[in-house]
Amino acid sequence: MAFKLRLSIVIPVSAVIFISAVSADLFAAPEPEQESDQQVNDFSLAGYGERGKKSWEIAGTSADISTDNVKLKDVTGHLYGEEENIKLTSQRGDFNKAQGKVHLEKDVVITTSSGATLTTDTLDWDRKNNKVSTKDKVNIVRDNMMTEAVGAQGQPGLSQVELKQDVKVDILPKEDPDKKGQVQEKVTITCDGPLAVDYEKNIATFNNNVKVERSDSTIYSDKMDIYFLKEEKGKLDPKADKTNQDKAAKDKDQMGSKIDKIVARGNVKIVRGENVSYSDEAVYDAAGGKIVLVGRPKLIIFSTEDMKNAPLGN
Repeated sequence: MAFKLRLSIVIPVSAVIFISAVSADLFAAPEPEQESDQQVNDFSLAGYGERGKKSWEIAGTSADISTDNVKLKDVTGHLYGEEENIKLTSQRGDFNKAQGKVHLEKDVVITTSSGATLTTDTLDWDRKNNKVSTKDKVNIVRDNMMTEAVGAQGQPGLSQVELKQDVKVDILPKEDPDKKGQVQEKVTITCDGPLAVDYEKNIATFNNNVKVERSDSTIYSDKMDIYFLKEEKGKLDPKADKTNQDKAAKDKDQMGSKIDKIVARGNVKIVRGENVSYSDEAVYDAAGGKIVLVGRPKLIIFSTEDMKNAPLGN
């Protein structure tokens, strides 16, 4: 005999977790070929941290509850942090109650309150260790910086991310805030990987067969550290409360897409027109437009005009 009821369950998973649902069909006697124990609609889970503050939640339009896993459809997840909020969405998902892990599939999107977006086909979210990972192709958009790679691991807020292989970063042209009316040039950076990005320290480290293409030059190296300038997002509101002022201050100083300095190491080759230089290391200062070659430098110069901004180091 089937009947409908309003379901409320409490499951202990390292933090307080609540499951609520409506329109549940429970069967007094087991049916043949039953795929799960219960079929639930309008499903939601929430976790609470210290002082009863909600730290995360997951919701779906329907779910199958089995012994170990909760299967979700049309998944929406939220992580609530002190400095940033994160939203995760996908068409399907599995929540492992014992391990506290979530596996998302199909049209997976991470969106952060600071404006970064990651899209991929599958994603594993480890709540306990605060990590997300995927073996599939990923695309990350942050301001005018477009990044694609195969495989990724990092924090859900994307403040620290490691992209595994076949990395390509496009820094698209936009108006230079320091020079009104002037547009920054497009820069394309590729490498075999991995690429480690730390948005808090404003640095990206590229590894293996690194190539930087600009309109007037190309840089090759085994490894490359690219330092980015912090970007102001606007003036602080003096009337805002302290919490909003602190968040605005963090957003105001977040990593931008304008290159400050490039440090290339290992088999460095720089091509400018017909001119080519070789060295163990090269340091490019974007503000001064100068390149310093360090360690057994070798220059092949066809036009001194093209190399006037590339002084020789030791």
